[in-house]
Amino acid sequence: MSAPRLHRLRPALAAALLFAAPALLAAGEPRLVLSKRFPGSRPEFVELRIAQDGQVEYRETPAEEPLRVRLTAAETQAVFDLARKCDRFRRPLESGLKVARMGEKLFRWEEGDQQFEVRFNFTQDLDGKAMQDWYERIVESEMLLIDLERTAKYDHLGVNQSLLELEAAYDNKRLVALDQFLPLLDRIAKNETYMHMARERAATLAETFRGPQAPKATP
Repeated sequence: MSAPRLHRLRPALAAALLFAAPALLAAGEPRLVLSKRFPGSRPEFVELRIAQDGQVEYRETPAEEPLRVRLTAAETQAVFDLARKCDRFRRPLESGLKVARMGEKLFRWEEGDQQFEVRFNFTQDLDGKAMQDWYERIVESEMLLIDLERTAKYDHLGVNQSLLELEAAYDNKRLVALDQFLPLLDRIAKNETYMHMARERAATLAETFRGPQAPKATP
């Protein structure tokens, strides 16, 4: 999926997100830094910084102001438990197999003055693969939010397609932090300038995301 530059959308996103305050990492608390650099892909680089309280900073360039979202307590625990299973990234994850370049992944554990990191292209380590899947799920969720925000603002006819993609990601259990989508879904559902089909789909998704049937994260 093609993601627009974040700085073009940030004013609208900031109004839609629930947790927009800057993350203040308490001294000594662990933080995860997960990134992938893959020239030629869109985007070519994404970095996630995940705090112990679940707040995530999403960046597509190292120097830009991040998009912020907060994971649920269960999601946060699952991510940090996996990082510990990976020995806080103190053991190699690279498979050593001759495979195509899939982008350089960097996983880093930061805690006080301690930093441990590992870089790899492809891993067969089960915990490493699960950690990579969490990274990809978070990135996919933010890209879908960015895309829906873009279409809601600039392409009203494209909103229903963006909602279909969001719905498919939910059905495939690829979404995290469902609350982050609710303000935007509610806004679309109540705005008569969008197609009736899109408004109904937005309302249904918002109801689903709020409901008890929303999937729970498991380690």
